[in-house]
Amino acid sequence: MSAPPQSTGETIADKAQLVSYIEAGCKPPKAWRIGTEHEKFGFALDDLRPLPYDGPQGIGALLNGLAERFGWQPVREGTNVIALLKDDCSVTLEPGGQFELSGAPLETIHETCSEVHTHLDEVRQVAEPLGVGMLGMGFQPKWARDDIHWMPKGRYKIMRAYMPKRGKLGLDMMLRSCTVQVNLDFESEADMVKKFRVSLALQPLATALFANSPFTEGKPNGYLSYRSHLWTDTDPDRCGVLPFVFEDGMGFERYVDHVLDVPMYFVYRNGEYLDASGQSFREFMAGRLPILPGELPTTSDWADHLSTLFPEVRLKRFLEMRGADGGPWNSLCALPAFWVGLLYNRDSLDAAWDLVKDWSAEDHARLRDEVPRLALATPIGGGTLRELAGRALEIVEAGLKARSHVDWLGQDETQYLSTLKQTLESGLTPAEEKLEAFHGRWRGSVDPVFSDYAY
Repeated sequence: MSAPPQSTGETIADKAQLVSYIEAGCKPPKAWRIGTEHEKFGFALDDLRPLPYDGPQGIGALLNGLAERFGWQPVREGTNVIALLKDDCSVTLEPGGQFELSGAPLETIHETCSEVHTHLDEVRQVAEPLGVGMLGMGFQPKWARDDIHWMPKGRYKIMRAYMPKRGKLGLDMMLRSCTVQVNLDFESEADMVKKFRVSLALQPLATALFANSPFTEGKPNGYLSYRSHLWTDTDPDRCGVLPFVFEDGMGFERYVDHVLDVPMYFVYRNGEYLDASGQSFREFMAGRLPILPGELPTTSDWADHLSTLFPEVRLKRFLEMRGADGGPWNSLCALPAFWVGLLYNRDSLDAAWDLVKDWSAEDHARLRDEVPRLALATPIGGGTLRELAGRALEIVEAGLKARSHVDWLGQDETQYLSTLKQTLESGLTPAEEKLEAFHGRWRGSVDPVFSDYAY
């Protein structure tokens, strides 16, 4: 979230307004854009410890440094700067201080990659004099939950109290995980449904290709994407595969019905987060929310509630691909390339649907359960996910070539697939490369990851 929400917008009187709100995201193909978000762990260069908010090596100092040197506009919650805004981008904080860029909606992967490079360069210029580094991985490799500092954002206090009521790993998800995701558009309800189904079915493939979280508190944890595993025990009400997406009748209204049944976290009023955890948006629409009796929600309340669902693919006024671990610079370009190649070309979207259209609900659930541990070795359709990845990347490459977007050197967007092709050729995910190093040249220590893989 780029800034504290505002209790503004049209008052909601019936469900049709909620459907219309999401449907307003429909755009013609010429207006489709790519929005990339990525999180990273900040750490002190001298002792590798996570960063607090306050102090000379704190997250607050980083945010203020970016604002002063590069023209970002600070957003405050109370006296604390908790976000930065500039040119349709935002820099925000996750609960444990994970530093996130939410990029602008851009036309090409070339622009996205340039945006990522500029952001990381700015962060490095501010961070290095402070003795701070940045690491891209899916899960904090060294430090325990108690070593992580909570950021001073009101919504996190509510989530911190509620998470343990619904699952065992929610606080680890909040404090110790990082992701990279891409947000993509749709033309119509039918286009949304097809893209939703393809991306939801193939989200485990993205999880496998980008698996990058094999360590917990300095030791191998038995997973290749432990970050992905966290979501299986965070909150069953708001996470998972969403089987109804593949059923007849799927559309904007069906998704709205689902969201209405997911318990709320909060309502934002007059600069404060009011605890609505476990309460119903349906009751809110009837004026029966206990914390705001007689008051009806606004469209901004609905937008806030949409943002508190955490399925593998999330629908707002666009579709969010949420399955990948955080990773190095090249992976931040590879993820949007992967999904754009699949979803933004009609022939590629059809070919991708042919890969998954016969999968059963049990197939989807099994992939979701097994991929965090097995990644590309996960069995599927008489083979493995690695073999499926080969077919998928051929479709992706064709889709990117058909877009014909070239950079100043005349290279098209397929150049950003090189890291995925290397993973496929070797059969080693980023997590497995790090495990090999841990058992080899790192001599049983995770500390070298902070130098070998820092931005």
